[in-house]
Amino acid sequence: MKTLKALTPEQVDESTQEVFAAIKQKVGMLPNMYAAMGNSPQLLKGFLAFEEALKQGSFSAKENEAIALAVSQSNYCEYCLAAHSAIGKMLGYSENEVIDIRKGTIADIKLKALTVLARELTEKRGKASQDSIDDFLSAGYTHQALAELIGMVGIRIITNYIFSNGEFDIDFPRAPVLEELTTA
Repeated sequence: MKTLKALTPEQVDESTQEVFAAIKQKVGMLPNMYAAMGNSPQLLKGFLAFEEALKQGSFSAKENEAIALAVSQSNYCEYCLAAHSAIGKMLGYSENEVIDIRKGTIADIKLKALTVLARELTEKRGKASQDSIDDFLSAGYTHQALAELIGMVGIRIITNYIFSNGEFDIDFPRAPVLEELTTA
């Protein structure tokens, strides 16, 4: 039984209500993912602070979305795939680029090195191959970026697991199922 429900502002303490209000002001809505994280004010506040700190790091907004798509595809998190497909398109990715990132077939060499490593870190529980790390570094990323990538993978795993244990609706347009695209 999935148990983490998206909470309303009336169901949380005053400090979490303030966080919810800030999210709504910034995003234009309170996504159900954050409302479910509100089950633990410490998780929600810590997550948002960690995510914001890493967003100031080595990766562009588009690269952050590519990481989110690669990790969420590896964990097949329907919520995160929907959210990050929508955000990726808002940042300038085409529908085909979003799908190619999810499939691991993106043509851009630097983006491919980034997403392959993100996927390996996810699927191999942090133990990516030396070849993937070398490709990442050869593509122009730094050791600082490698450390930050590990953090970004961790952030996405948190959201993927919240949804896996949540009982809330996907409040973004659903992302296509890759298997349905390849058989069509």
